[in-house]
Amino acid sequence: MRPIPAFLSALLLSLTLPLAPALAQDAAPAPAEAEGIADGPIDLQRFMGRWYVIGRVPNFVERGHVASVNTYTLRGDDRVSIRYQFRDGFSAPEEEMDLRARVDEDSGNRRWRTWFYKVVPTHSRILEVAPDYSWALIGYPGREMAWIFAREPDMDSALYRQLAQRLRDRYEVNTDKLKRVPQHPEQVGRLGFEVPNQK
Repeated sequence: MRPIPAFLSALLLSLTLPLAPALAQDAAPAPAEAEGIADGPIDLQRFMGRWYVIGRVPNFVERGHVASVNTYTLRGDDRVSIRYQFRDGFSAPEEEMDLRARVDEDSGNRRWRTWFYKVVPTHSRILEVAPDYSWALIGYPGREMAWIFAREPDMDSALYRQLAQRLRDRYEVNTDKLKRVPQHPEQVGRLGFEVPNQK
């Protein structure tokens, strides 16, 4: 067998190398489209439990909090106890706030009236929840506040972007103000994450 001339080998190699990255891009799976339950009643029993606050439009109650977690406990058919746990910084002690809520059954369990400090009423609405109740989108009348919840403290960046876009496009939330909530110390200072009250 005659050897292939060196220049011909180089030519063949140069023709095949550019194909490798292109094929790799085609083979990479696109992130799955996150679809939530936007209609129909919310299963309150399934909604109960621990939810990590992954993203939020900062507000006067929660601004600058890190490691934020809400734990929901059903008290009767339409009453819910909420324990909000947080830190002002990862070196600060954990604090908590106990709230109570009443669920409007006629809304399919989506509209809640919540009392801060037991006397200050406010309203919220479950906009969407994942079919497996692994994440939820929470809204507020007037669309100036919103939250992204998850059952785990970490959320894939692609999923977070999809959910933020859904808040903007479907629910007209001003997501320019939306910030990710640091759940781990190494997230502090990263682009798009809320700045803690204490460094």
